[in-house]
Amino acid sequence: MYALQYMAAALYLAAGVGAVLGLSLPAPKVLRGARFGLAIGAAVQLGAFATLHRLDPAPSLTDLGYAISAMAWLAVGVTLFLMTRIHLPGFVPPVAFVAFLATFGATLGRPEAAVRDVGATIPHAHVLLASAGLAALGLAGLAGFFFLLEHRTLKRRRKVSRKVPMPSLEALDRVNRVTLAVGFPLLSLGVVTGGLWLHARRGSYFEGSLHETWMLIAWLIYVGLVCLRFVGRQGARQAAASAVAGFAFLLFAMLGAGLVS
Repeated sequence: MYALQYMAAALYLAAGVGAVLGLSLPAPKVLRGARFGLAIGAAVQLGAFATLHRLDPAPSLTDLGYAISAMAWLAVGVTLFLMTRIHLPGFVPPVAFVAFLATFGATLGRPEAAVRDVGATIPHAHVLLASAGLAALGLAGLAGFFFLLEHRTLKRRRKVSRKVPMPSLEALDRVNRVTLAVGFPLLSLGVVTGGLWLHARRGSYFEGSLHETWMLIAWLIYVGLVCLRFVGRQGARQAAASAVAGFAFLLFAMLGAGLVS
């Protein structure tokens, strides 16, 4: 299993390096190869997840390292799907490098034993749904970052470098809209299943811990962002800035607050 994890991490790293070279040279064939390597890495990582039960102790996806690894894998999958619809060459390097760090990091340390007191269904559903939501909203934040970067370049009346092709503002706004529309319901389901998991273990849906409180605040922030985006007809630039800020808060709420609590 660890061999597959290492292989996936190596493929992600190679894809990231190849994408940087393909964008900077420029070399379209190298960039296409990087995308192919990203897809192969995702397939190998899926095989690694399928062999988790062979470890002793068998880890659970509720283990933080594996949860982050699953989030990265889902982000890669969503990115590859979006790239079949939208030209997004600049997305490959950051997604590949994050996937490399997450996949390699999951192999460090001793994994926690699988949770058995409430069965595997609720905790694993919580982790998968929350990770999928975080992955999609992370891509929304990445699209927002690129949107702000390119918008600033165009506002200063500088020509966008042809050596580093960037998606159009319309494409980035579309990614922002789609990933927000997909990520928020998944995050909401993750919050709901998290409450069910807590209730199954301790008889309460909410205990007011630091992690739970910050996650609730982050979810409420995204309620506001979704309303502004799809009901209030928020402008593309404002939506991009909101996506970046919202994901930064969500990332701390899900990971940072959980580590210090």
